[in-house]
Amino acid sequence: MSILFPALLSPAGRIAAREAVRFGDVSLTYGQLAAASEALAARIAGAGRVAVWATATPETAIAVVAALHAGIPAVPLNPRTGARELEHIVADSAPSAVLAAPGDTLPPELAALRRIDVDARTAGAEATARTAAGTKATARTAAGTGAAGRAASPGEHSPEAPALVVYTSGTTGPPKGAVLPRRAVAASLDALEDAWRWTGDDVLVHALPLFHVHGLILGVLGPLRRGGSVRHLGRFSAEGVARELADGGTMLFGVPTMYHRLAEVLDAPAGDAGRDALAAALGGARLLVSGSAALPVHDHERVAAATGRRVIERYGMTETLMNTGIRADGEPRPGTVGPPLSGVELRLVEDDGTVLDGTGAIGEIQVRGPNLFTGYLNRPDATAAAHTPDGWFRTGDVGRVDDDGYVTIVGRRATDLIKSGGYKIGAGEIENVLLAHPGVREAAVTGEPDADLGERVVAWVVPADPAAPPAAEELAAHVAAELAPHKRPRTVRYLDALPRNDLGKILKRSLHD
Repeated sequence: MSILFPALLSPAGRIAAREAVRFGDVSLTYGQLAAASEALAARIAGAGRVAVWATATPETAIAVVAALHAGIPAVPLNPRTGARELEHIVADSAPSAVLAAPGDTLPPELAALRRIDVDARTAGAEATARTAAGTKATARTAAGTGAAGRAASPGEHSPEAPALVVYTSGTTGPPKGAVLPRRAVAASLDALEDAWRWTGDDVLVHALPLFHVHGLILGVLGPLRRGGSVRHLGRFSAEGVARELADGGTMLFGVPTMYHRLAEVLDAPAGDAGRDALAAALGGARLLVSGSAALPVHDHERVAAATGRRVIERYGMTETLMNTGIRADGEPRPGTVGPPLSGVELRLVEDDGTVLDGTGAIGEIQVRGPNLFTGYLNRPDATAAAHTPDGWFRTGDVGRVDDDGYVTIVGRRATDLIKSGGYKIGAGEIENVLLAHPGVREAAVTGEPDADLGERVVAWVVPADPAAPPAAEELAAHVAAELAPHKRPRTVRYLDALPRNDLGKILKRSLHD
């Protein structure tokens, strides 16, 4: 049987009084979260599949935990999703109900679904009162009784049972629903426990959205599986990060955009109150973790110089959860995402399917292990195409592996691997060099068709001073001197800002559009 949250099973004593989740001024202890989620699990028992209006609130935590307790797959919905995409997701996943906070205004695309309100401000107290009145056992029996009539404890379900259906970003077509089994959630979180020495004493701070793997599975379910705590800032700010880390926070999760903004605050002169408070708080944290995209080396160095603390990176995706990660006791090497996590196999493959053995060779990353999804919902064709005949998942990411097993991500095969003049060029290393130029605030690199070279390197630059951008020739010479002449940008285009998604990832296809 798969029990994802041991600390939420009949919590008592010290664990019952421990804070489980905090969103702004709303906090739930383990006792309150357990009672609230069990009561909701009883209400949705047998619902088939439920959607969760995944706002950054405690209601989302209650809703997802309740669905997992009841053995019902949860479909997190991004509240900012456009009408067309939301309509596709709802039609594809066919939920029977949508769980939302009472004050949430839901879009017309969800009007046909039964709405079930989840109120964190009253659910904890009411559920605790019901428990005291002796109705907890009834709720647990209703939530856990299956076709055979056996009452199960909350969370006792097959490891292969679907836990969540998380939709991909849809960059190559309509979003696909990745079916994540309970086995994959447990395997990834336990591998991170091993790599990061993650315990119930850790207090995680973050401000990530809760409709994807990073913010929801790692950022909320991760602490709950360990018996620890999560404090969600609601809205990201350097002041919020400094406040929560200084008040007992031990870990910070963020995406590169967040760490870039923290680095900008840290660039202020010593003696600046905000800068000094942030530097002390970051320096006192046990782990600073970045994910969802590569953190530029320039920002790595700025954070380390001001705090004495290195940011570590990990590598994962919706279909695989976590694949690699820098260990807490490992070398925090900027530009790499560490070795494969426990239980994960990783290999590099050439375009023709040849498995690469040489250190430093660049190829597509393929993985297999207990962390993988079971397939795309309603898409057996896409599921088959995403796997090799011998069971490896084709990530579509390109990378290389060092002698000691550390993985470096070059980028996406479709957008970040540039084949120019017979060379394989990774966009990421050029971006890092451009970002180190004082005249560059943001940078992205892509390839464009070229009659002579096959593809030419194109740099998209947001200048530090829009009135005086660095000349294209200057940037090309800067890259050629730091890397190699064949990696220099042949074309430079200047922008006011780079297009990004909710996670801060640069939307490179939008650049060409």
